[in-house]
Amino acid sequence: MDISRTAAATLIANGHVTVAERREKASYRPVAGERVDIAIPPPESREILPEKIPITVIHEDESVLVVDKPAGMVVHPAPGNWSGTLVNALLGREGHGSDGVPDRAGIVHRLDKETSGLLVVAKTERSQRLLGAAIADRRVTRRYAAMVWGHLDGDLLTIDRPIARDPNDRKRMAIVSTGRAARTDFVRLARFNSGDLLRAQLHTGRTHQIRVHLASVGKPVMGDDVYGGGGGRKLAGLPPRRHFLHAAWLRFAHPETGEMLDLRSPLPPELHASLSAVAEEPDLLRNPDPLAALGFYDAGD
Repeated sequence: MDISRTAAATLIANGHVTVAERREKASYRPVAGERVDIAIPPPESREILPEKIPITVIHEDESVLVVDKPAGMVVHPAPGNWSGTLVNALLGREGHGSDGVPDRAGIVHRLDKETSGLLVVAKTERSQRLLGAAIADRRVTRRYAAMVWGHLDGDLLTIDRPIARDPNDRKRMAIVSTGRAARTDFVRLARFNSGDLLRAQLHTGRTHQIRVHLASVGKPVMGDDVYGGGGGRKLAGLPPRRHFLHAAWLRFAHPETGEMLDLRSPLPPELHASLSAVAEEPDLLRNPDPLAALGFYDAGD
């Protein structure tokens, strides 16, 4: 039908596909003679309009743009969020609306709405293809700062558990045996009374991966209302609807020149203040980059 796997999966999940007049999971294998009916609903208006929304650019050249996304900004337009997204902002930038810009404004990976930090944008079809392949081959290093409730058993932790939509709640992800492979490496940078500051490195890029993996071992991200870390905001020094997860470090070879780009984003003010509150060290507020002071960028390779 010339639609993407994601679009097909969405149709199945929303009940628009039946096999012999019954609903089946996407993993179901039809047998010879079974009739499969697909009812594609009328599309919601999908015109994506350019908008003059300020964004912070960390790096830009003819092929690649790296944005420091703020918390609260959705990356892709979707039902309920057709405006105010990063894609709207990118299309509103002078020169970004040319014919050379790939579909979805060149976004090659994503960040959750309330996760801040570095995100790569391809400015040409070729760079989008090459960057997408680099991410798939795990040649793009993405490291996040995460504060969790509770303490790890040791300073190092690898979680390798498959992730899929929660069968009981389609708005959440969960550890599901039939899900897609997902691996995250964690390093504890500091141990405080109420929780640990971690450096998380993605080896795959599943939706909500870091949040789901940490919740699965009983150490949810502070402020994460969806996965059990939303309580204790006053203790964590976090504003409403904000969790402590920040894409702070990005390393990858430029798709055209091969030059290694090493890009960093300091903690935004609200997470800087939260770190000081959790650590019970007001002096951290005066440190321009507490992540560096705590060894976040050490042993980078």
